[in-house]
Amino acid sequence: MTDLSAFPITQRWPAQHPDRIQLYSLPTPNGVKVSIMLEETGLPYEPHRIDFGQDDQKSAAFVSLNPNGKIPAILDPDGPGGQPFGLFESGAILLYLAEKSGQFLPIDPAGRWQAIQWVMFQMGGVGPMFGQLGFFHKFAGREYEDKRPRDRYVAEVVRLLGVIDAALAGKDWLLGADYSVADIAHLGWVNALVGFYEAGELVGIDRFANVNAWLARGLARPAVQRGLAIPG
Repeated sequence: MTDLSAFPITQRWPAQHPDRIQLYSLPTPNGVKVSIMLEETGLPYEPHRIDFGQDDQKSAAFVSLNPNGKIPAILDPDGPGGQPFGLFESGAILLYLAEKSGQFLPIDPAGRWQAIQWVMFQMGGVGPMFGQLGFFHKFAGREYEDKRPRDRYVAEVVRLLGVIDAALAGKDWLLGADYSVADIAHLGWVNALVGFYEAGELVGIDRFANVNAWLARGLARPAVQRGLAIPG
């Protein structure tokens, strides 16, 4: 049996199945990227819920795996060289799981780099901007009398949606006919924008026909539906 005792996080969240990938997460837009990817690939894994209400992500046990104190993070008992391996940052985890499984990342170099560029686009633009809009529209920022910060993020989210919408013209998925990590990186965020953040009307989501059709295709995938609710 794989021994994960060298990782302090396993003392706080014991592994019932130490031979499986250990997922430490919550179903946030970043968290579901990894749970969806795991469901799509079929890689065996064990989820552990990191409770923000209890500040689990700030605990010494969690920070021992992710010094940035953010979800998600994983611990793979069969990492590079067959050794246990911890990893944080959702984009990096997506690419790691794609390589490990041999799925959802093109083999040809051009397609591979196109997929990676879209993951970087999501990490550097979509995630931060959509998240800020959520803060100013749904959370504490909505109480601010000055709406200029909110409106700045509305404008940037609209711009980013336009980029995605144009990229999807005439295509089912961001890379064309093939569903990939590029789509998995974005699905949770666009879904949260119109669902959890309740900002669809604010950004005029109906005008982005390609994005809406793409989102519907993504949400129709059983693995996506399962991943959106993990950890329960």
